[in-house]
Amino acid sequence: FNLSLDKFINLSLYNKNFGYYMKKDPFGSRGDFITAPNISRLFSEMIAIWVVSFWQSLGSPKKFNLIELGAGNGEMMKVLIESFQNFPIFFSSCNLIIHEKSPTLIKIQKKKLVNAKIKWVSNLNKLKKIPNIFIANEFFDSLPIKQFEKKANLWFEKFVTLKKEDKAFFSKKKIDIKEIEKKIKLRISHNQNFIEYSVLGIDYLKNISKKIEENTGGLLLIDYGYNEKKMKNTLQAVSNHKFANILDNIGNVDITHNINFNLFKNFVKRFKKLKINFTTQNKFLLKMGIRERAEIISKNQKFLAKADVFYRLNRLIDKKQMGNLFKVMLIKNKNNRFKQGF
Repeated sequence: FNLSLDKFINLSLYNKNFGYYMKKDPFGSRGDFITAPNISRLFSEMIAIWVVSFWQSLGSPKKFNLIELGAGNGEMMKVLIESFQNFPIFFSSCNLIIHEKSPTLIKIQKKKLVNAKIKWVSNLNKLKKIPNIFIANEFFDSLPIKQFEKKANLWFEKFVTLKKEDKAFFSKKKIDIKEIEKKIKLRISHNQNFIEYSVLGIDYLKNISKKIEENTGGLLLIDYGYNEKKMKNTLQAVSNHKFANILDNIGNVDITHNINFNLFKNFVKRFKKLKINFTTQNKFLLKMGIRERAEIISKNQKFLAKADVFYRLNRLIDKKQMGNLFKVMLIKNKNNRFKQGF
């Protein structure tokens, strides 16, 4: 049978019985990939300091929600909470919330965050109407995408044809691109021969942007991606820290894509009360003082421990590693002048 690419990815990653994220912990050296919070706790400490400062820019509200979207193995939230304990007024004002789809990961998170007062929320519309600070570190890249290609002025959508459980190949179907543009209210095909975007990603962006407009707050989005106007095919599968074939071994490989930040920016422009700050992970972490923090914690350590701290720091900020590939985007209210880290 035929599935559109996003439905195939959804099946592959989130099917209750064999979906990749539903059955195992993919994070860390024994998993298939490593995210920044698992490389160094310094990363999460910088995010914690940023969140406290951003809360102050909102007028230090007495009650607000801090929502982590897709909390992985819970490592970032664990370090955030440890850091927040140094800011008691902030900490007592904060409702800690995790939005997570995978029951397996929720179990792992609950184990790691056993003493913390955290709520797991599956529907963001259930959030109280108070200021919201959303954090999305490598959340949007794991959402299913659609792909379209233009051939002789006609647009085709990419599909996956499944022959047997383990036999699949790509196919395509002619579509009306105007219908799709009407749905998302964005001329996505302008000057493009290829389109890649996540319907779910745009839904999240819309929902979160509305919440920020209505109740103030912000979204701090950290992910790998590019900022060029021309869209490109960035679909990839990863298994055991190496690239894999998306159609092989269904349910056993992680499928991701690079965020097109230009598309995100254009989408957020529709919200008249919002604006965006944008930078690279390298610049963001350096401005937040990550190097100074590394100096402090490695001061009286033995050579090997010190070397380890700086090796990990380097992975986060080196322009050849995560420093430039990863971008940081903040969506906030126009009247909020806050730009720490940007």
